[in-house]
Amino acid sequence: MSLSRRTLLTAAAAFAATGARAQGVAQPAVTDAANRAVAVPASVTKVFPAGPPASIVLYTLAPTAMLGWTRANRAEECAFLLPDVCTRPEVGRLTGRGNTANFETVVALKPDLIVDIGSINPTYVSLADRVQQQTGIPYALLDGRFEGIADTYRKLGALTHTSARAETLARYTERTVGTIRERVQAIPKERRPRVYFARGPRGLDTALGGSINVETIEFLSAQNVAAERSGGLTSVSLEQVLLWNPDIIVTIDREFAAAVRTDSGWAPVKAVRENRVHLSPRLPFGWVDFPPSVNRLIGLWWLAKIFYPEQFPEDMRGLTREFYGLFYQVTPTDAQIDSVLDARA
Repeated sequence: MSLSRRTLLTAAAAFAATGARAQGVAQPAVTDAANRAVAVPASVTKVFPAGPPASIVLYTLAPTAMLGWTRANRAEECAFLLPDVCTRPEVGRLTGRGNTANFETVVALKPDLIVDIGSINPTYVSLADRVQQQTGIPYALLDGRFEGIADTYRKLGALTHTSARAETLARYTERTVGTIRERVQAIPKERRPRVYFARGPRGLDTALGGSINVETIEFLSAQNVAAERSGGLTSVSLEQVLLWNPDIIVTIDREFAAAVRTDSGWAPVKAVRENRVHLSPRLPFGWVDFPPSVNRLIGLWWLAKIFYPEQFPEDMRGLTREFYGLFYQVTPTDAQIDSVLDARA
């Protein structure tokens, strides 16, 4: 993907007056997850999130700096978010499937910073380098996996001058990940369930081993039945699911969750026979996936209680209230928590 001459001229005009760059003054820099040097803007009031995971992380850290969302939020989602930020416009996405943002549009918004959060691979690095070099807009690539979230908050905090809040969110992340990991490590392998992750209305889309879409499941040392191969998302047959015969099914699709219990084709599956099909909470963002961002931290607790109820006796309502209040900056009511936990609503 190349930038047009008009785009470059627009970018030049937008940034010609930027003091530090225009005067050649050295700027502090942050080393991102791809080991790239990203200049710290002197002032950050407008940040463009390159994809859905970046939108959520940016919202939790520096909501007032958000230019907009990769997808416009629905009213049911905005009930759990700061209203003036949740209703900001849809600006599209630069990365991932279905990228919709036009480069000229992005540059015309005059962002101080572009942020992409998720997996780090050569395609994303090449895009970030090209945009940063040709427009002068700092472009940070940050790690979206659980092991990297705390560091991501600290790096983004330095880039957006919000280090104090970044440290608060990073420490919560470290405590959550550390506590859950410690308990799971003590669980014998034979007590770790075999889990199928179902996506789509027929439940026949899933994620292979190592996919960020099933990171929550695999982090909890459950056996992802589709981990026979590694990769991303894939489609499978019902016959294959029958052969896997998982103990538990986790799904993000309400249509599938509603239909599977009465579908004769799925009836032989152990998880269906034993009523162990679990629909992930989804408001304001999915707890297991969709998108795979920091919204999954609360999903770790939810899944841990499903997989290992004896090791995780915590009250899910209290955990939800704490997480939402801290990360989404709106404390939900009891009725709202009920509606979140009853994902069928």
